[in-house]
Amino acid sequence: MGKVKGAVPHGAQVAVLLTLGSLAVAAQTQQDRPPTDANVASGMRIYRQKGDCQACHGWAGDGRKMDSQMPDGANLRTSQLARDQLILVIKCGLPGRNMPAFDRFAYQDDRCLGRTESDLRRLGLELPDPAATLQQREIERLVDFLYAKVIGG
Repeated sequence: MGKVKGAVPHGAQVAVLLTLGSLAVAAQTQQDRPPTDANVASGMRIYRQKGDCQACHGWAGDGRKMDSQMPDGANLRTSQLARDQLILVIKCGLPGRNMPAFDRFAYQDDRCLGRTESDLRRLGLELPDPAATLQQREIERLVDFLYAKVIGG
């Protein structure tokens, strides 16, 4: 049997699959590890300063907002959300419920629950502007802080 022009050799396919598999295992292992003290401290700074989460959720995350002009935030201490769900809420916000999306590109494409800005407008759902946008690693550190110091506390 002759070679197909442009086909990827079998050995290269196996190497790619092994690499992807090891990356998936490494990512899962990293998620299973407890957060470092440095990541928790960074997450606390993001909560209090850059994200200004305390304006709505309170300095203790108990829903007692710090700014009377801001909407009431959820009591994070009693949150039942899994880590990936909490990350999604921070990234995509809660349209129509006063929780801003901290992902700069949320709703510009369909990364947030398959919805776009035009979908939100058509449904009459508003999304407030965040204090700042956060990068993925900042959102993960924020969630590290919330799980280490706030949720369940």
